[in-house]
Amino acid sequence: MDAMDHRKRCFWANPQNELYIKYHDEEWGQPVYDDHRLFEMLILESFQAGLSWECVLNKREAFRKAFDGFDLEKVCGYDAEKMEALRQDAGIIRNRLKIKAAVNNARIFKKIIEEFGSFSAYLWGYTGGEVIVENDKASSPLSDAVSKDLKKRGMTFVGTTIIYAYLQAVGVIYSHDNECYLYKKKDIQKEELAKCPQGDPEELSGK
Repeated sequence: MDAMDHRKRCFWANPQNELYIKYHDEEWGQPVYDDHRLFEMLILESFQAGLSWECVLNKREAFRKAFDGFDLEKVCGYDAEKMEALRQDAGIIRNRLKIKAAVNNARIFKKIIEEFGSFSAYLWGYTGGEVIVENDKASSPLSDAVSKDLKKRGMTFVGTTIIYAYLQAVGVIYSHDNECYLYKKKDIQKEELAKCPQGDPEELSGK
């Protein structure tokens, strides 16, 4: 779609929503290796289930405030009283099951960090640190595998479609439309692998 600057963007980037355009241009599809950001995006994607990403994005700042800046330790410590307070927060999506899942998933996220050293190492280990370049999909064998493992560990609201969207958001999968001005060819795989802070890709391929 064309925004005010007349650039061609991915079909889903609403040109009337400046917040959405900024997200598309500056965040979506950019490889993320920081656990704090990976945690935030996983929680936000889980709240998207059954809704649009634009709806979640519009509430992102309210989510950050409600979830203590997505401080993993604090979210892991949320009790029933805090979860009820979240249900009363009109600024976020007040779904009881999703709120409960966010706290549960935070605790499992922490366990994964303890096991792998970082959630980034766990996630990027599925591709050996490589960025997968593909579009026009809603799921894949990769998202199937990650979803299956997260569910096995006890996470909820992490079905393959949600996880595929998550992988796109954090740049494990690069999915800009061919007509989008940000579209890059498959050489992005080597470019991003060289930037990967975990080092030797063989060390990432433990999964």
